[in-house]
Amino acid sequence: MTPFRRTLNALPVGLVVVGTTTACATKKFVRTEVDAVGTRVETLSQSLETTQEATRQNQAAITKVDAKADQVGIWAKEAQSSASNAQQAASTAQQAATTASTKVDAVDAAAKRLVYEVVINEDQGNFKFASADLPKEAQARIDEMVAQLKANPRGNFVEIEGHTDSSGDKLTNERIGEARAEAVKRYLYMTHQVPLHKMNVISYGEDKPVSPNNTRQGRAQNRRVVIRILA
Repeated sequence: MTPFRRTLNALPVGLVVVGTTTACATKKFVRTEVDAVGTRVETLSQSLETTQEATRQNQAAITKVDAKADQVGIWAKEAQSSASNAQQAASTAQQAATTASTKVDAVDAAAKRLVYEVVINEDQGNFKFASADLPKEAQARIDEMVAQLKANPRGNFVEIEGHTDSSGDKLTNERIGEARAEAVKRYLYMTHQVPLHKMNVISYGEDKPVSPNNTRQGRAQNRRVVIRILA
């Protein structure tokens, strides 16, 4: 018999049993804990996979939404471009119609015979710089013209031209010339009941000066309204 067995045989029987039982219990506890940890790890792994799949699905949905948003943006740009083109075409058509109407009026006026003409400039009508107001001096000249026409009625159409000097930009001068001619037309209608359809207004702005614009007197003469009576 070996010394180890002699020693084991010499130990109390109860002590040997307790030691064996404790070792078995410890191994069972460890296995239980390991199984529980493994179960939790597997559960976490499944949860992670589920989360990753949901993330992929969300990413795919976001990509689709972004694509739709880009398409909507393209459509909006196309619609805006179409609207801009339509507006430009309408503006071009309006300009063409205005030009055609002006030419028709010019041809119609050229076909008529001039029977009377009145020129109202700053010296005669007191037209001020950059102003379209109709001064009393200009009104008096118009009243005199109407009185002469009533005494000797020869015309049946009135052409009113607005002119300016060359001060300022061209577009502004055209607007001022038109406003001066419109002021005369309004006065003839409101004061002397000249029918509107028998009057035509046109602005030449600075394009038809009668005197050089490099002197004060010349500019004053260019600021004028010309009233032509046509038959």
